Amino acid sequence: MSSHHLLRSSVNQYLEELPQQIQSRLYESPATCLAIYRLLPQLAKFFIMSMVFNENAISLRDLDRWVKSSGKLQFQDAIKSMKSLHLLIPIKGNGPMLINLNQTFRESFKNALTGGKVNNSFGIVMDLENDVVSMDMLDKYSADKWETILHFMVGTSLAHIPSQNVLNLLKHSKLMEELTATGEYKITNDGFQFLLQEVNSQIWTLLLQYLKMTEMLQMDPVDVLNFIFMLGALEFGKPYSTNGLSETQKIMLQDMRDYGLVFQKNSNANVFYPTRLASMLTSDRKSIRGASGAMDSVLKHNKEDSLSKGGTVGATGDDNADDIGSKEQNLPDGALIVETNFKLYSYSNSPLQIAILSLFVHLKSRFSNMVTGQLTRESIRMALLNGITAEQIIAYLETHAHPQMRRLAEGQLEKKLELDPNCKDSLQVLPPTVVDQIKLWQLELDRIISFEGSLYSDFENHQEYGLLSSYAQDIGVLIWKDDRKKKFFVSKEGNSQVLDYARRKLKKK
Repeated sequence: MSSHHLLRSSVNQYLEELPQQIQSRLYESPATCLAIYRLLPQLAKFFIMSMVFNENAISLRDLDRWVKSSGKLQFQDAIKSMKSLHLLIPIKGNGPMLINLNQTFRESFKNALTGGKVNNSFGIVMDLENDVVSMDMLDKYSADKWETILHFMVGTSLAHIPSQNVLNLLKHSKLMEELTATGEYKITNDGFQFLLQEVNSQIWTLLLQYLKMTEMLQMDPVDVLNFIFMLGALEFGKPYSTNGLSETQKIMLQDMRDYGLVFQKNSNANVFYPTRLASMLTSDRKSIRGASGAMDSVLKHNKEDSLSKGGTVGATGDDNADDIGSKEQNLPDGALIVETNFKLYSYSNSPLQIAILSLFVHLKSRFSNMVTGQLTRESIRMALLNGITAEQIIAYLETHAHPQMRRLAEGQLEKKLELDPNCKDSLQVLPPTVVDQIKLWQLELDRIISFEGSLYSDFENHQEYGLLSSYAQDIGVLIWKDDRKKKFFVSKEGNSQVLDYARRKLKKK
């Protein structure tokens, strides 16, 4: 499942877990209703558009008839999602089950579609004379803010580190951990997975943690969610007044500035500007790639509304790298080539892309548009010790597969299927030797596993040993045993149960 679908699932799950009273208050905001609609499954969107202007209740069976037999699973997911959000209200009766759209949601969503009573839900646009804030300036500002966070996560030396609020959020979300001895921050396994996501997924990952932190601070979740969803509906580059915001939302502006979602000339300014990152909150477009896609260059292209999906990786034989580079005239920034001798080539000049590679690659040379390196035992072990898994490294390389090398891998698989239609082989973009060796390097670290617990020994006879070891095995706390030496080891949690059993059965302390 792509990170784009994962973020939708995570956001919807958070909304579904909210109490019904909070959901009802959320539906009073047209901008929030529009944002929630955009996050729903496609079939749920179709049902809502079919019901929003129809005041009469309809039968659930009628909705089922609209769906082909092949789409019954999607139908069930759509209905389940709408019921969890209390968008569908069942109507009691003796006949077939009737449902209707939540009336509060219906009115707000209808106003969002028709431009009715929106009550400043979409912000208050200001008409400023001689406004010096340009789209170029906002793009640079948001890219600098966001990439500062990502650079800090990968350990790049920075002139300015993220604000304390951002650092607290990174710790709270377990994307980074603070070392007690030195006070330094280190990226975690979840943090590396975070770097592999698209930018809109990264933003929502942080915002969902931010929402959980606001609950601890007893901030009104409705105010917080309404402001986040409102930001996703504002027009990029337009100045908006802070007068229509609640006190909670004005406090949130500081945090949103730290993430690069909004721009203010100063903290006391009564005007704010949504950036391009804010417009991605409820958008279906994956217009900005993740960290490895050199976000600043993509932002430049986005000004002209040319959508880019960013760069890719590949695998090839030892003597094909030069041919690939020459054949790809418009090579996406960040494209990678991995050879069977573990050499790696990255066609990128993005400092962030290079910093991410340095987490698990021994970099050797840097040119104007390319860096070279090698996957070594030491570089992979260092990544593994930092919490990055072999599967994540392999997934990173495969996800960014070079287009031409992916086509070669697809061609090889097609030939196998022609020779053997029952072939079960999967698409192998990376050289199998590289993939297997990365996994073997991880197994080296997994050979010894430590457990906390208690060792039982010095039994008077084999009967006592067999009685206790069998009991420990039956209750699932036995970790190791040696029948010849009459010794066994139980977990720390199960030690008290084994001791109590021994006292009862053996009448010994």
